Amino acid sequence: MENWVAFVGMVVAILAQASNMVVTKVAMSEGTNKFIMAVYSNAISAFILLPSAYFFHRSSDLPPMTFAIICRFFFLALFGCSGQIFGYVGIEYSSPTLGTAMLNLIPAFTFILAVISRMETVDWRSTSSQAKCLGTIVSISGAFVVTLYKGSPIMKNVSLPNLHIQLLFSSQSEWILGGLFLASDCFVSSLWYILQASTQKKYPAVLLAVLYQTSFSAIMAAVFSFIAVKDTNAWKLKFDMGLVAVLYTAIVSTVIRYSLITWCVWKAGAVYCSMFKPLGIIFTLFMGAILLGESLYLGSLIGAIIIVSGFYAVLWGKAKEDKMEKDGGAVDNTESFNHKVPLLQNKQPQNQNLPM
Repeated sequence: MENWVAFVGMVVAILAQASNMVVTKVAMSEGTNKFIMAVYSNAISAFILLPSAYFFHRSSDLPPMTFAIICRFFFLALFGCSGQIFGYVGIEYSSPTLGTAMLNLIPAFTFILAVISRMETVDWRSTSSQAKCLGTIVSISGAFVVTLYKGSPIMKNVSLPNLHIQLLFSSQSEWILGGLFLASDCFVSSLWYILQASTQKKYPAVLLAVLYQTSFSAIMAAVFSFIAVKDTNAWKLKFDMGLVAVLYTAIVSTVIRYSLITWCVWKAGAVYCSMFKPLGIIFTLFMGAILLGESLYLGSLIGAIIIVSGFYAVLWGKAKEDKMEKDGGAVDNTESFNHKVPLLQNKQPQNQNLPM
């Protein structure tokens, strides 16, 4: 059941992230400052999480809040805030489609960083490791098929009035610069996954972890915005798409998404959770087809099938490892007796009262 909850949780989290890219792009196109959005969204998220975090964890037997744990939360906030700002700048210079396409770099970055930090080991004699590696490559390849291969249209576009279709999905003159910022977002997001996995082992309180991160992120974003934003009028929120984007980012993309991802990383590991990033481009393309009247092409369908196949391979590898762990480490003749995958182990403390 926990495996299914982690699977569904990550799908919802990626859907929230992809839809948030579209919402923030519209808000920025109407004049909302990207840095101010980061300040307000993180501040509102911390305000929402303050009572709920202490309510859910009031009876939990948690480790003491040490200076080392505070430093971990600080760096998690630094990575998260930096990624948020990099992502906003990248989307402003390009489009949500490129933003979700660049998310495909996160599984590769996370896997490489996990291997470098010795949090993940690969045994090429193990069928489960082979399945995970092959599934990672297949999923990323499928996402790039969606991006690079268009094909013939399956569903014709429908003309919808009063929507910024061309602005959202057309190429921008600063496309390359936007891609560089989005790649930077992917790298710091991978760092966040790695640090979050080890932090949850030391302090397994999901909502408190997100509360501290959003609080630090709000402070960091405020300091940066006071320096970068010279126009005082940019701080004023109006009843327009900018306010919608701030609230949507705070509630859906930060509180809900960060809580889901943090819990899933704690349960299933950083590499497993980062594997869901290629789903983002599928969500963006289908939202464009259904909500914004964009055409759906054959390449999108083929790429989606390839991505699902890659997911199946990764999930099969993880399920095989879970079965080995439940069987007390028993392996068949195709598995290595020294194979370890700390990030993908499904361990949990006994005396935790965490929200599901």
